[in-house]
Amino acid sequence: MLLEGARLTTLSRSFEDVPVRASVRFPLQLEISIRTPERQYDAVTEDVSANGVLFVSEEVPDVGTRVEFELKMPAAIMGSAEDVLLRCVGRIVRHQVKDGTKMAAAVIDEYSLKAEQL
Repeated sequence: MLLEGARLTTLSRSFEDVPVRASVRFPLQLEISIRTPERQYDAVTEDVSANGVLFVSEEVPDVGTRVEFELKMPAAIMGSAEDVLLRCVGRIVRHQVKDGTKMAAAVIDEYSLKAEQL
């Protein structure tokens, strides 16, 4: 269980250390806002893994673009009493189109967790 106000940074890795599609993915649809140095994109995740997210958006950042985003993980999914805010820094590693829907995958290079007050 996370203590109120406690922050835990648990990941920081280099580009060469990232297995882009090797981890288990979970089909979670969460609203997120993807921020780049130039703009912000409203999106919804298709799936989430320990290494990154696949998201849907009307427009997607270019491959290689540095991104920041936050995921509000519901307490029920995290097995905690409070929602958990996951703050991520990463980069876009690929694009895909499925049935005319634009998607992009972002790998997570750094993250921090924080318990959210309900």
